[in-house]
Amino acid sequence: MSQDVYQRLAERLDAIPNGFPATESGVELRLLAKIFAPEEALLASVMRLSAESAQAIAARAGVDPDAAYQTLKGMVRKGLILLKRSEGTLLFRLMPFAVGFYEEQLPRMDAEMAALVEEYFQEAKGMSLSRQPSIHRVIPVEEAVPFDLEIFPHERATELVEQAKSWGVRDCICRVQQRLIGKGCDHPIENCLILAPVENAFGASGPTRAISKEEALQILCEAEEAGLVHSTGNYRDQHYYICNCCSCCCGVLRGLTEFDVPNAVAHSDFYAVVDADVCIGCGDCVERCQFGALSVPGDVCVVAYTRCVGCGVCAVVCPADALSLLRRPEEDVEPLPANLKEWMVQRAQARGVSIFDIL
Repeated sequence: MSQDVYQRLAERLDAIPNGFPATESGVELRLLAKIFAPEEALLASVMRLSAESAQAIAARAGVDPDAAYQTLKGMVRKGLILLKRSEGTLLFRLMPFAVGFYEEQLPRMDAEMAALVEEYFQEAKGMSLSRQPSIHRVIPVEEAVPFDLEIFPHERATELVEQAKSWGVRDCICRVQQRLIGKGCDHPIENCLILAPVENAFGASGPTRAISKEEALQILCEAEEAGLVHSTGNYRDQHYYICNCCSCCCGVLRGLTEFDVPNAVAHSDFYAVVDADVCIGCGDCVERCQFGALSVPGDVCVVAYTRCVGCGVCAVVCPADALSLLRRPEEDVEPLPANLKEWMVQRAQARGVSIFDIL
């Protein structure tokens, strides 16, 4: 019975636009069993993306509503589902695997979970990273964009921070997971920024440490100096996180570098260009680029346009200031979904699933 309920939950999660593809070995079921107790998996397998009462969920699951209510509250505390308060009533809604409840498992991540995640990632070839629109979008380093070039608010990491009213930081779950399996890198761990549109959103408990706006901006600067790539949700408005990614650990960027999925992450609307008159061919930028987009075949750096994600971290280390970012031609720019809801609709259409079946 337990295995059957995890199968139903896996199918439910794959019906979400984000996706949760099945594997031949069924490792995804073992991963779900590590994260969900059977009674939790049963409730989650019948939940919707829209918020609803414990009574409605319990009726579909065929369980006692009072017991379901207590289980659902526990699932909220474990970061498995989302909670909404409406007129004094608690409502509950389903979360995708990623970006979703996986990232909330940071306090419970151990060697066993890390190994299961890696096995699933490898067998599913990066999971659903080839589907469009991409889950993540690269945000360019602002220093790399010439001052006379227009840059929109959603293209500025600092603007996303400025728009928020609460700021938090947590450990990067990708680096934690990789270190637990004996891999990883020496990049800073505590630099995933969490943003909220209301004040005092982050309490003393949980994986997110409350910080000031100034600290959040400082973390962005430190990430750029470390050569990390800013990324966030692949839509224009209402952002609630900024990841600072490396291709050796990040599940999204590894799809690009490990599995050669060109659209694993949405490029920024910029690309790197070289001023050949001032380039000294030192190669510092080649070492900094995580995507193999730069080379120095002669005396001047050359950019491989199709491999450049437009992050701009190469420009930060160029001693001659020969590198900068320019806008991509209009025909090479994919229209950006307005918000998460529009992203979900487009993603569902691309995957051939009906979002209305699970709303």
